[in-house]
Amino acid sequence: MIRVASVPASHVYVRHLAPPSGTGGRPGAGTDSIIRLDDPIPEDGRKVPGGWWPPVMLDPAWIRDHHHLFDLFHVHFGFDAIAPRVMEDIVHELRSHRVPLVYTVHDLRNPHQPEPEQHRELLDVLIPAADSLITLTPGAAAVVANNWGRECTVLPHPHVIELENFERARPPATDFTVGVHVKSLRPNMDPFPVLDTLCATIATLPGARLVVNVHDEIFDPDNHWYAPQAANRLTEYARRRDVDVVVHPYFSDDELWTYLMSLSVSVLPYRFGTHSGWLEACYDLGTAVIAPSCGFYSEQQDCKVYGFDEHHFDAESLDRCVRELYSEEPVRLSTAMRTRQRRLSASAHREIYEKVLA
Repeated sequence: MIRVASVPASHVYVRHLAPPSGTGGRPGAGTDSIIRLDDPIPEDGRKVPGGWWPPVMLDPAWIRDHHHLFDLFHVHFGFDAIAPRVMEDIVHELRSHRVPLVYTVHDLRNPHQPEPEQHRELLDVLIPAADSLITLTPGAAAVVANNWGRECTVLPHPHVIELENFERARPPATDFTVGVHVKSLRPNMDPFPVLDTLCATIATLPGARLVVNVHDEIFDPDNHWYAPQAANRLTEYARRRDVDVVVHPYFSDDELWTYLMSLSVSVLPYRFGTHSGWLEACYDLGTAVIAPSCGFYSEQQDCKVYGFDEHHFDAESLDRCVRELYSEEPVRLSTAMRTRQRRLSASAHREIYEKVLA
């Protein structure tokens, strides 16, 4: 039995690294003899919107006090606010107690931070220190090799929706519906050039609609994400006859799946980033994706790609992607394919853990 301290354990990506529960064992343990510790709950009960606990495990003192509870430390997400010096102390504590460190490079560029330097400083600590590195795409692995001289094992992103939900039927296709979910306008999002282009394209396609979803917190003066100018600009799109602007709180998982299945296409309005769980959920549910050329989204799934990054926006390519999907049948990944992929990923993780512990 290998005991793993995953940061965080509750994220859907991490939960789906275990074999499917139908293959034996309890969910989270499966048949691969891996036990992932639950996320410790902060003493003061702090919780960020969307349900993340702050990562209590990312604390040198916590590691010092609890290292006897786990055999291996695996970092995924949640270290945005950690100072490089603290990350160095975390690495030191792990080494002091001979606990191997595994790091999955999800983000080469943090989508929540407008500038790359802070995240790069943390990568400069984590990537050289890790006993083993994992990433999701060959492109990301090549960047790690070029920038840090380290080799990554490439393991595809697992399914996002639960396997039992794969049989959920999509609503009958009537209109061609393109969706842009701007959430709370995190720093890597720049929806306005995307929306302007989509409005022009949709207006020329019979039966087509554009749906813009936004979290209500950008309208709340007391909220961290309050953005009145952007909020007003977004609501202006609702004046168009073929555009709906929907303002709402964070979706529950079930609400999110229902929303995604109501779309023919989901357009990702990102100027920078690396990988996307949203994209994976769309393919689990049979919703096509138009992804930007930044990052490595197109290596995750066979999606349409338009030109968009920090230096340019190619309206013509976005228009072309929408028109191509207007006449194409959507692709939905199968339960069998995702189950097989998950089993292979669980086996690969077990082998990596056994190797670093040997």
